[in-house]
Amino acid sequence: MKLSARIAAPAAALVLAGLTATACAPQTSDTRAKGDEKSGTLRVWLFQEVGNKPKEKVVDAAVADFEKANQGAEVEIAYIPVDTRAQRIKAAFNDPESAPDLIEYGNTDTAGYVKDGGLADVTEEFAAWDEAKDADPTARQSVTVGGKVYGAPFFVGVRALYYRTDVFEELGVEAPESQAELISTAKKIHRAKPDLYGLAVGGAYTYGAMPFIWANGGELAGGSAGRYTSAVNSEKSRKGIEAYTSLFGDDNCPAAKCASMGGNATVTAFASGKAAMAIGGDFSHAAVEAGAVKGKYAVVPLPGVAEGSIAPAFAGGNNLGVLRSSSHRTLAVGLMKSLAGKQTQARMFDAMGFLPTYTDVLDNAAKKQPFVAPFVRTLGAGAKSVPASPAWAQIDASLILPTMFQEIVSGRKGVAAASDDAAKKMDAAFAAAG
Repeated sequence: MKLSARIAAPAAALVLAGLTATACAPQTSDTRAKGDEKSGTLRVWLFQEVGNKPKEKVVDAAVADFEKANQGAEVEIAYIPVDTRAQRIKAAFNDPESAPDLIEYGNTDTAGYVKDGGLADVTEEFAAWDEAKDADPTARQSVTVGGKVYGAPFFVGVRALYYRTDVFEELGVEAPESQAELISTAKKIHRAKPDLYGLAVGGAYTYGAMPFIWANGGELAGGSAGRYTSAVNSEKSRKGIEAYTSLFGDDNCPAAKCASMGGNATVTAFASGKAAMAIGGDFSHAAVEAGAVKGKYAVVPLPGVAEGSIAPAFAGGNNLGVLRSSSHRTLAVGLMKSLAGKQTQARMFDAMGFLPTYTDVLDNAAKKQPFVAPFVRTLGAGAKSVPASPAWAQIDASLILPTMFQEIVSGRKGVAAASDDAAKKMDAAFAAAG
């Protein structure tokens, strides 16, 4: 197995790259496979995590078993930044000769990638796969478009509130039980300890902001039968946007530092001891455990508006999919099953805290590790997702929501104007997607 060099880019370059890809991406070319070779090199793109080494170790073990069982096959792994996935994968769809055979992709990208013609239909292979019968229905739905299956669920992800137990004890504060208390606690901590963000937030942290919108009764969009209209500028959505953006400023997380931060950056700030709270996923557990706050933190569900309530979390997670252009379809499907199989998911949970997508493996994980409890409670309280539209990939790649948040926290626009502009851009994307 070969591991490629890690890929990184400055934040400004990522934004520029996203805008450039949105404006100039060519139409997807013919991505049909040319043959089905039973040997040779399989190229795989997986996402690079905060604290990626444990993930690499689990993947290496699965790949070694796969190569042993498939003599003549060699697997080449590249770990790519999540922030640039849209333009990299779109480019791969347009250039089959240099494209990977297998990719990790976010469950919000499924519909868009299928419309682009980039993912292979693996309905028959999935139905014949014995382990698939135990896949959680929600996870199975995340790889299904129009009744056909385009991959295998890799893990399910949900976010909750990480907080510093030592800081809370020192200042005599309790874990917040409402959204208002969360905001006031964050600011109280920052006043007492100016070197700490009370709550690390990011202007580019879309999935950390969504619970604030949903908790206030807002929605990203409304619609049915695959046709959507933006709702981010509704009165209730604006209340959630106001709540989230109120956390940017000198009284908690200065806009100059926090406006450009994404989810990984906020988790890194917490893990390194620079924040008293952060909105992190079950998948952030390994990175936090490896950080300076090990043994000095706890996790609770992110509170909603009403005291004692739980804010709806984004029902995230990643899938694995075979590219339609792969010339190693049979091998690629086999590797997909190996990486997304029960054994690998159980090991990935132990290594990274990624929640398994199989009901029996998830039950075993919850019994094994108490840290899973707040995330399972969050899922049980009712998680939500983004509109199931191919337009979402365009909305995400165009940074429409991060731009809205950043315009507000920088003072360039008010909530009403920024949300109206975002709604217009989202509606244009929905219309273009059909």
